[in-house]
Amino acid sequence: MNDAPAPAGVRPGSTQLFLAATQYAAATVVAALRAGRFGPRAEHRRVLVVSDTSAVPEVGTPLDAMPGFAALAGEFDAVHSWNAFVHPFHPAGWSPREQDCPLWERAVREAWQLGDGPLEVACESLQANPSQAVVRIFSDAPVHLYADGLMSYGPTRSKLDPLIGTRVARLLHLDLVPGLRPLLLGEFGVEPEVVPTEEFVKVLGELAEDPASVRAADAAGAVGAGSPALLLGQYLSAIEVLTPDEEERLHLRLLRGAAALGHRDIVFKPHPSAPAGWTRALTEEADRLGVRFGVLDEPVLAEVVFQRLRPALVAGCFSTALLTAAVCYGLPVARTGTDLLLERLTPYQNSNRVPVTLVDALLPALEDGAAVAAWTPPGAGGAGLPEGLAELVATVGFAMQPALNPQLRPVAERHLARLRHTPALGRYFKRRRLTALALPGGVPERLAFVPRNRAVRGLARRARRLSPRLAKVMG
Repeated sequence: MNDAPAPAGVRPGSTQLFLAATQYAAATVVAALRAGRFGPRAEHRRVLVVSDTSAVPEVGTPLDAMPGFAALAGEFDAVHSWNAFVHPFHPAGWSPREQDCPLWERAVREAWQLGDGPLEVACESLQANPSQAVVRIFSDAPVHLYADGLMSYGPTRSKLDPLIGTRVARLLHLDLVPGLRPLLLGEFGVEPEVVPTEEFVKVLGELAEDPASVRAADAAGAVGAGSPALLLGQYLSAIEVLTPDEEERLHLRLLRGAAALGHRDIVFKPHPSAPAGWTRALTEEADRLGVRFGVLDEPVLAEVVFQRLRPALVAGCFSTALLTAAVCYGLPVARTGTDLLLERLTPYQNSNRVPVTLVDALLPALEDGAAVAAWTPPGAGGAGLPEGLAELVATVGFAMQPALNPQLRPVAERHLARLRHTPALGRYFKRRRLTALALPGGVPERLAFVPRNRAVRGLARRARRLSPRLAKVMG
């Protein structure tokens, strides 16, 4: 164990509550603990609070029942379920009334035997419950925010109550894009702090040794000889970004792309909440393409599969696991469908926009075999960030939340001026959004009235209706 002095913001002798909803999040917390980011183990009582915020948590597998949890539980003095505590309320929908918070604090302390001493909270997604509910209940506790994915590189998704934001001592994050500084909570001056990659990989290695994880990964690897290509599914229709049919077509696009690159052994890891019908369509398409195909539907992390199978390729849309595959394990990666996602994400402030932008700008397209073969992750071999990436992320972040990040306007103006006559402008930015923010690339000021003018819009609709008929007459 690391016995380094406690970092700034960590209270000696405090009880530390760690909130986690996923195994990936819990692994991130354990890596931070082992790296000494929360002070010496002997000085603190550490409590893990698990939650399941899926639509129907009763039919899912809770974090503390997943394969490999025993490897994580040893870092904590106690494990409690937030779902059980707030039952019958859903943990994503319940939050205490302001005047009831002191009562709830006494109830939580008594139920979990936390005593009356100082307490700290480490959580993710402060705008959402249960993190916000717990932070409000313990209103005088310092808050340590940790981010277990690419969203840390984007801006805070909405204005946060200053009574909460000013309590955040730091932002702990994985170094998934080495050299890129997170924007999250920058409006409160919160400093980012990296969770060491080597510690994170060690924790994942322990998860991979769990017997249930071994069985699941080995069963997936039995589709054929050698290292298969691994396809990562996401449940984008659940957040209404795509329709179910569009998402199914996206998965089929992944399968066809991997087969076109010559992979004959392919494993698909669906999102835990995805319908079984999607895998049936993929199985039928695999038969048509003549590839050996397997489905990994056990509740194990993609990173566990990386360690056990060492895939020849990891492909997906914009999953964080694409970056962990490349940065933490040095595996070949590819993306597809990000063009569609960049177009469909609404409103522009959608918190998935920076993750999609990063994957689109960083990773090679699955359809470009030469680019997939030649690609290397940022930080590999001493390489820095791709040129313009930091400016692109800062510009997207400003366009998403200009009121929270006014200091980024000069960067955005310079970057957009360079992109004005390039395809990247339309790929990453909406002209209407740029116009609303008076940024380069928007509608010229003298024409800005056009989208708002009812007569002009009516003429445009009539022209669109007439154009096919005119083409037929002129043809």
